Amino acid sequence: MDEDFPIKRVDHLELYVGNAKQAAAYYARTLGFAVRGYRGLETGSRDSASYVLDQGQVRLVLTGALTPDHPAARFVFEHGDGVGVIALEVPDAARAFEITTTRGASAAIEPTDETNHHGAYRYAAIHGYGDTLIKFVERDKYRGLFKPGFEPCSSVDARPTGLAAIDHIVGNVELGGMDRWVKFFARTMGFTQLVHFDDKKITTEYSALMSKVTQDGSGRIKFPINEPATGRRKSQIQEYLEYNHGPGVQHVAIATRDIIATVSELKQRGLEFLRVPSTYYEDLEARVGRIDEPVDRLSELGILVDRDDEGYLLQIFTQPIEDRPTLFFEVIERHGCRGFGEGNFKSLFEAIEREQARRGNLV
Repeated sequence: MDEDFPIKRVDHLELYVGNAKQAAAYYARTLGFAVRGYRGLETGSRDSASYVLDQGQVRLVLTGALTPDHPAARFVFEHGDGVGVIALEVPDAARAFEITTTRGASAAIEPTDETNHHGAYRYAAIHGYGDTLIKFVERDKYRGLFKPGFEPCSSVDARPTGLAAIDHIVGNVELGGMDRWVKFFARTMGFTQLVHFDDKKITTEYSALMSKVTQDGSGRIKFPINEPATGRRKSQIQEYLEYNHGPGVQHVAIATRDIIATVSELKQRGLEFLRVPSTYYEDLEARVGRIDEPVDRLSELGILVDRDDEGYLLQIFTQPIEDRPTLFFEVIERHGCRGFGEGNFKSLFEAIEREQARRGNLV
């Protein structure tokens, strides 16, 4: 953001889900998140149940509706389980709301204060792409668990997997929508465009897409935005848009300090990842330069490698985590590299197309 209201960090992501209790157990046992707090009927919430989970600096809120008119019910019916709220911590939520709406953002939630004996928690929200809300959170004067209304709960037995921090959050939008949303984040929040990938760079034999990466002034908050491009067959972005019934968050990239250990543990717990052919690892260091990693282990786990002028990165992508081919996660480890794995685009998207073909959607 610009100097009017700097972003401190991604405060949390709120996922709207069909069954919050079951989702919390999955994120704990499979992904290693600790369940910290709960809000539901027992705490006085009559229309929804929510669980707060964290691991490293990543905080998730899993919310399920208890009534059919709650926003989570409508969201899940339309889109399936997915990211409904991207919450950003700011010094002054009311001012962030005022500035963004003055600059053309559509208001979603007016500045609201919630208080209890732990202090005051303030938030506001604007509409982002699709049904995604961008929420501004101000918590400097609150010392309790997450926010008023939440109580500690006995955590599901969760051993961390090494997921440490959100690296970037990727949105998919309709054809022709990418530039509009890049301009939206620039105009309302002061973001700048970091990089642009066109359909000549992100293409395979069958499909293509276009992508632009926007970031705030600090470079800590990165929102890549994808749109489909014309190809011989249906692109992964178009498949997402059809099953998500519109734009939304496609994937969340989470950084780790030891991707080999993290992915090994996640695989052992049953998380499924995309695979690239073993030929990808032939002459790997000749393509990307020397890396301080055992290539045989990278090959065994399916971890991809890319390099820019400042270093290299390691990355791998999960299969969609719901029945719909929509939301998935990326695990990433950076060694100086500030890119997004553009050298892996062709191999990655061919792997995604193989999965599309299995689902009968590469047509």
